Amino acid sequence: MRNMVRCAALAAACLLAGATMAQPITVSNVKYEETTQVADSTLQLNGAGVRYKAVFKVYTAGLYLEKKVGTPQEVASQKGPKRMSITMLREIDSTELGKLFSRGMEDNMDRAAFSKLIPGVLRMSQIFSDHKKLMAGDQFQVDWIPGTGTVITVKGKPQGEPFKEPEFFNALLGIWLGNAPADWKLKDALLGKQPA
Repeated sequence: MRNMVRCAALAAACLLAGATMAQPITVSNVKYEETTQVADSTLQLNGAGVRYKAVFKVYTAGLYLEKKVGTPQEVASQKGPKRMSITMLREIDSTELGKLFSRGMEDNMDRAAFSKLIPGVLRMSQIFSDHKKLMAGDQFQVDWIPGTGTVITVKGKPQGEPFKEPEFFNALLGIWLGNAPADWKLKDALLGKQPA
């Protein structure tokens, strides 16, 4: 009888732990689910945080991977789908955001590697320019889908053809996870090194 009670208590504890783990993470009132679906794969939230510029909160970002990791090298080495999900916290000129992303890619690559990606960088900048402004609450995702490429989705709509080169997605991730990231605290948060 005692064993049955112990087993029931253990089962209840496991269920409770499972329910706790599945809770979404909220960052600056933006909810990031523990898992998301990309290209028929279930990805886990690796980490989420806020991008600050000076004292202002600009956006939140969440990184989803097939399995949780703690270094940029481990992120890059994962072969399956990946997602960076971003929610704006303030209004921003989309052209300016495109320029900041281009600069962030350039700052984290050697010149020769960056020059090969310039056509894709220009196309990405145009995608953001076409939207004029992103408002607080607007979302976009950058997905890596093996066999397809990098897909940028703004406000729920995929933007143009996928970017085929794997280097392009890794260069985009460099904005947040590179040696000169946009925000060091956000880099740590995306790598799960601090509480969101």
